[in-house]
Amino acid sequence: MTYYIIAILHVIIFSWSFYNILYFGVKPSKSLSWVLITFLFPFIGAFIFLLFGINRRKIKFLELKETKKRKNYLKSKTDNNIKNIAVNELTSNKAKKIANLIYNNTNIPLTTNNNVVVLKNGQKTFDAIYKAIKEAKKFIHLQYYIIEEGQILSNIIELLKEKRAQNVEVRILYDAVGSFALNKKIIKDLENDGIEIYPEMPLKYGNFIFTLNYRNHRKICVIDNKIGFTGGVNITDEYIINDDFLGIWQDAHVQIEGEAVLSLHKSFIKDFYFATKQDLAISKKYTTPYKAINNTKVQIVSSGPDYDQSVVMQQYLSFINLAEKSICVVNPYFIPTFSILEAFKIAALSNIKVTLLLPKKGDSKIATYSMYSYFEILLKAGVEIYLRDDFAHSKVIFIDDEIASIGSTNFDCRSFEHNYELNAIIYDKEITSEIRQEFDDRKNKAQKIELQQFLNRSKKQKTLERICRFFSPLL
Repeated sequence: MTYYIIAILHVIIFSWSFYNILYFGVKPSKSLSWVLITFLFPFIGAFIFLLFGINRRKIKFLELKETKKRKNYLKSKTDNNIKNIAVNELTSNKAKKIANLIYNNTNIPLTTNNNVVVLKNGQKTFDAIYKAIKEAKKFIHLQYYIIEEGQILSNIIELLKEKRAQNVEVRILYDAVGSFALNKKIIKDLENDGIEIYPEMPLKYGNFIFTLNYRNHRKICVIDNKIGFTGGVNITDEYIINDDFLGIWQDAHVQIEGEAVLSLHKSFIKDFYFATKQDLAISKKYTTPYKAINNTKVQIVSSGPDYDQSVVMQQYLSFINLAEKSICVVNPYFIPTFSILEAFKIAALSNIKVTLLLPKKGDSKIATYSMYSYFEILLKAGVEIYLRDDFAHSKVIFIDDEIASIGSTNFDCRSFEHNYELNAIIYDKEITSEIRQEFDDRKNKAQKIELQQFLNRSKKQKTLERICRFFSPLL
C-alpha cells in the first residue's frame, strides 16, 4: 500500500514538473535534461528542479519577491531622458549594433570620456585598488561575490580603517553564498569601525528555496564616482598564493576613470538598496558623473533575473554573430548554451577565426568534464582550442581586434539565466590590441587541441564528459 502511495505521489509531482518544463522551458536540450532528472530521481529530482530549474522569468507566481522589487526599483529610477547619443561617435556598424542592444535592454548608455587600464592579473588589480583606496576623499564602495580571509583582505581592511578615520564613507556588499565562510568576527570588527557591510540575498528560513540559485556574481569597486574597477577578481589569496593543484589563479580586471564609473556605481546602488533599504540614489554625491581627459568609449552591461532578457547572453551572441574576422575567448567555465554553441560553429564555418583559450583543469571537476564534452563539436567546425596549464579565471571576449568585454560572466547557464552579472565593453582598438597581445602570449604557451588526438581520448574520459554534461543545467 505504501509503495502505491509513493508511486502516485511521484506521478503527481513529476506531472507538475513536466507541465512547467513543457510550458515554461527555455531550450529543448535543457528541458529534456530536466525531464529526465525529475523522472529518474523521484522527489529529489523535483526538489532540485524547484531550486535550480524553475524559469522564474516566465512563471510569475514563482517569480522572486526580490526580483519583482528590483524591477519596480529599476522602473522608478530609470531616466527616460538618458539617450544613447554617444553611439553616433562609433565608426563601425557592429559596434553601433552592440551598443544599441545593451542600451535597449538595460537603459545603460555608451559613455565616451573615460580612461581605461587593463589589469592582467590579481596582483596588479589589488595594487591598483590599494592605490585608489588611499586616494579616496568621499566614499569607497566595494561589492564582491567572494570575500575570503587572508592577506588580501587584511590589507584592504587596514586601508579601509585608515580612510574611516579620515571620515571617508565605506560600504561593502558580499554574496551570502560566495562569502559563506567569511568570519563573523571580521564583520563585527568592521561594523565597530563604522564600516557598513551587508550580505546579499542571505539564506533565511522562508526564502531559502527561492534564493539559493540566484547569486550576485558581480565584482565592483567604486571610489568617489571618479575611479572604478570590475572584472573577474574576487577578494581571495588564490591570486597571490601558489595552490598545489591550480597554482596562482590568473584573472583579468579593468580600471575605469570617467563617466562609465557612474554606470558601475548605479549597479552597486541598486544592490545596496536591496541589501539595506537605503537609497543612495537620492543624493547627488553618489550620482554625479566624472569626466576623464581621455576619450575611451566604455559601456557597462548589467544582467540578472530582474531584466526581462538574458542580457549578457545576448551580448555574447551579438559579439559572435557580428564578428567579421576573429573571435577570441578566455573563460574558466565554458559550458555553452545551444544558441551560443551554434553561433560559434556558424562563425568558424564562415571562415571567421575562432580561438578559445581555456584552463586545462579547474576548481570543479564536473564543470571541467562538461566543458570538455563540447570540444569535439567545436573542433569539427574549425574552432581552435588551447588549454592553459595555469587556472585562467578571466572572463574575456574580443572580436576583430576592436571591441572587448571584460567582466564577471562565464559561458554557462548560471551566468546567463540565474546570476547577477556585470561586464565592461571597451570600444577601443588600441586597448583591444593590448588584450590581444596578452592573449597571444598566453596562447603560445598553451597546448593546442588537435581533433584526431582528441578523438582518441579514453572511454573513461568520454563517459565522464557525457555524465557531467547531463548535469550542465545545474552548472
